[in-house]
Amino acid sequence: RTIGIIFYEDRNFMGRSYECMSDCADMSSYLNKCHSCRVESGCFMVYDRPNYMGNQYFMKRGEYADYMSMWGWSGCIRSCRMIPMHRGSYRMKSYERENFGGQMYELMDDCDSIMDRYRMSDCMSCHVMDGHGLMYEQPHYRGRMMYLRPGEYRNFMNMGMSGMRWMSMRRIMDSWY
Repeated sequence: RTIGIIFYEDRNFMGRSYECMSDCADMSSYLNKCHSCRVESGCFMVYDRPNYMGNQYFMKRGEYADYMSMWGWSGCIRSCRMIPMHRGSYRMKSYERENFGGQMYELMDDCDSIMDRYRMSDCMSCHVMDGHGLMYEQPHYRGRMMYLRPGEYRNFMNMGMSGMRWMSMRRIMDSWY
């Protein structure tokens, strides 16, 4: 089965559509607006600004007939990124300060409250060694989120996430595909 997501200009899968099977940095050349989508298979991050910027939301297989009211978004999906499946362990080092400063904790599983588990008041940078994950601004995987793939994240504030505090983290599991 091919991995793909279909975007529709109007709610309830109406209007013009655009099928995407990989990353798309700017959907405006395909659709004027996007108010619903259907994930045929795979997992995707969608963004309300071009070039994978702005608010982001995780989507797995399913139908999203009116995602804007569901998420409280005022804008439309403007870019999307396919999340590759990862089988194996998850490893991330989380740091209290930017540029890998301050206290460091290694996460290898989901953490519903970084503050409670590690007594860490803030998470300003991280290094994802293995796997893909989602960071959330509130405990128990709620609030705005950010997708983390393997790599170094030296300063979340430079990623357009200023003023946000990351309070929980969840692995993207292969069973979600």
